[in-house]
Amino acid sequence: MANISVDFNKKLGKIKPMNGVGQPPFGGIDFSFIKYLKEANIPYSRLHDVGGWFGGNMFVDIPNIFRDFEADENDPASYDFVFTDMLIAALEKNDCKPVYRLGVTIENFHYIKAYRIFPPGDMQKWARICEHIIRHYNEGWADGYHYGIEYWEIWNEPDNGIDNTQNMMWHGTKEEFYELYRVTSKHLREKFGNSIKIGGYGHSGFYVVDSIEDIEKSIGIGLGMRENPTDWERRTEYFITFFDGFIDMVVKENLPFDFFSHHSYASVEATLKRQKYVEKRLEQAGLSNVEIHLNEWNTNARVAERGKSVASANTVAMMCVMQNTKMSMMCYYDARLGISMYGGLFNPMTYEPLCTYYGFKAFGKLYTLGTQVMAESDAKDVYVLAATGESGCGVLISNTGKDTEIKLNTDKKLHGYLIDEDNFYTETDIDVKSFMLKENQVIYLEG
Repeated sequence: MANISVDFNKKLGKIKPMNGVGQPPFGGIDFSFIKYLKEANIPYSRLHDVGGWFGGNMFVDIPNIFRDFEADENDPASYDFVFTDMLIAALEKNDCKPVYRLGVTIENFHYIKAYRIFPPGDMQKWARICEHIIRHYNEGWADGYHYGIEYWEIWNEPDNGIDNTQNMMWHGTKEEFYELYRVTSKHLREKFGNSIKIGGYGHSGFYVVDSIEDIEKSIGIGLGMRENPTDWERRTEYFITFFDGFIDMVVKENLPFDFFSHHSYASVEATLKRQKYVEKRLEQAGLSNVEIHLNEWNTNARVAERGKSVASANTVAMMCVMQNTKMSMMCYYDARLGISMYGGLFNPMTYEPLCTYYGFKAFGKLYTLGTQVMAESDAKDVYVLAATGESGCGVLISNTGKDTEIKLNTDKKLHGYLIDEDNFYTETDIDVKSFMLKENQVIYLEG
């Protein structure tokens, strides 16, 4: 049994955008599916790996927008914004704000040949190209727009391997990436002041962090190489040392650093440990005011689990848990259409929403209500989050364990919607004070 208490009079703060996504759903130049983001009140979509291999040669990536690096970066004719304009216009139309990744798409076959993942030959020029992209979307430059896009992320996973045999995102040294961040962040702050938020770097993940005690061992020295380490151990050690060097540089040089982004493809419990690690490490560095973004995450990336109740239950649990940390934003990886290991919101054959999408829809209800209220569960596998607002109130419950009787302590009159692989936000008539929630089932209660 799980005892859940909710106090709608005890307000805790804003419901944060834990329900962002990566790779918005579209096919070719058909952006009509982006309506699903609006219908679920999904507030952000991170633009990384958009459009397929090499950004489909059309979208978002710096080489797709500025095709000839030898061209004049001050000349609007040097830029090709056409397809990215269409994508961002569709997002804006559907009330979904972009998180714009300044960089390139992952190259999974880099070990055969790498194309775009090398450090820019002229980092100052690269920074000026980024400047003009921002001016196009925020200041109307080159027949552009005034969208006011806030978040600009410098690169993605430059730490994804110790050397070029491993790293599918950055064929350079960590020192070369540090220089890219140094040059670009300083240039963009000089040009735009605090009108935009600058950050990065899409950290590959803190997979070697098992407990908060690992904090002390990690600072400046890594976690200590194991005897006869595997390639994976060497790689994940590098994730830490890369991070330590980056943070030390940012602090020492007082660089612009509005948000730090990291990734996790692990369980809710493991990801929570890693989030606490990031919080503590930034606090120790004097960077406790820096926003933290988990902008690639997926608790159930296996194709066999896509569309299953286990995926929707764990996804909702993650959003509920992270709301109660210092996390500022999350972007689930990802919301793309078609065949994909990670595309967990839509049926890859029919493009119809899967049950996990409806978990996002339920969280979107809380996000729209706006104000988090006290909600607690005494059961390890039962997660709860509640909110109130001018239009009413809501309670979101996810059961990642076995069938469980829920005892809900509230005086509110609520009606429920079930979410699992057989129930896609199905209205249900229950006694909200006492009801059964099946294994890996989610329920949203509103009133």
